[in-house]
Amino acid sequence: MTFREYDSARDRDAVKRIWREVGWLAGDKDEPLDLSIEAGRALVAELDGEAECLVLTSPGVVRYLDEDLRFACVTGVTTSHIARKQGFPKRLIAAALASDVVEQGALVAGLSMFEQGFYNQLGFGSGGYEHRVSFDPSRLRVGAGARTPRRIAASDWEMAHAARLARRKGHGACDITSAQLTRAEMMDDDKGFGLGYCDGTGGELTHYFWCSATSMGSGPYSIKWLVFRTRQQFLELMALVKSLGDQVRLVEMREPPGIQLQDLIEEPLKHWSVSRNSGFEGSMRSEAYWQMRICDLPGCMARTHLRCDDLRLNLILSDPIERHLAPEARWRGIGGEYVITLGASCRAEPGADPSLPTLTATVPSFTRLWLGVRPATGLATTDDLAGPEGLLEQLDWAFLLPAPKPDWDF
Repeated sequence: MTFREYDSARDRDAVKRIWREVGWLAGDKDEPLDLSIEAGRALVAELDGEAECLVLTSPGVVRYLDEDLRFACVTGVTTSHIARKQGFPKRLIAAALASDVVEQGALVAGLSMFEQGFYNQLGFGSGGYEHRVSFDPSRLRVGAGARTPRRIAASDWEMAHAARLARRKGHGACDITSAQLTRAEMMDDDKGFGLGYCDGTGGELTHYFWCSATSMGSGPYSIKWLVFRTRQQFLELMALVKSLGDQVRLVEMREPPGIQLQDLIEEPLKHWSVSRNSGFEGSMRSEAYWQMRICDLPGCMARTHLRCDDLRLNLILSDPIERHLAPEARWRGIGGEYVITLGASCRAEPGADPSLPTLTATVPSFTRLWLGVRPATGLATTDDLAGPEGLLEQLDWAFLLPAPKPDWDF
């Protein structure tokens, strides 16, 4: 087997076949694949002269409180039918991340998982729950009506992407730098459409939603992403969604960061009860489907500023990605022993101090603690993290953070 960079002239037909085999490509509409490859780095595993596994990464940033950190997003992992269970994806992802850390200075990496457990073997830890809410748009409780919106088409991908990058962001928010991925997402759905407003000082798009529909008549409609900069813009978009309620019977969307959508729905529990098992069932479901991992511990800690009393501890960190890295890889993961300082200014330094309490953790569990996905005492119960009870309780308070929300599906 051979692991190498993607070569369009040599590999395009093979990776198209892979995407068709895994259900990511249908018919002759293959431009989204080309755009996804152009958006960053593409590595393939070659077996008997043919590419049989493809891993895509794209650069971006992730917001940690008020800091923007360089981010490597794994945007695609696909393996053909004949190359399963041979370790190709793990070795390719490890190689891609090693390159992204060394060449692009990525501090954090992230991906969407097909199932919990697989990517943990590469150091990725599960994020928090995302809420997806389905509701009758006519039941939205919003005050003022919406102005007449502008139609947003797939051909508007450049301004749509620029608006995504300029959206309101909170802790954990991710940006994928390349506009080609937004373009690919918008053109991949024949029933996709958007509505929004160009209120920028230069006439740029400021707030909008991009939507798809099971049926263009009565729905359900699925809002793929919703972009806004201010609370007022969010409420106007929800008023716009409500205006569709004369015809559309159900809208489904991810709950925006910091918003509890149930606050804006009239009699939500009654509606969910009476619509149960219908084709327009109102509901709320929770899913934890994204994962992240720290790729540079000193770099991440240097950009971490916590509202807690100064706290110092030893950290014994194990990184499972090391066993999947090629011997010649310059980046070897982040496993080792560190002295960690937490407070307004944080840092991680190699070494150990016998006078300090010691925390032992894997990269997945420590990443979850650092992001604020779950408290230390909870992770000590369900994940690979351990330490003295007093230290765990101190860490609970130190990493008392807003819930991390990428606000960008990848």
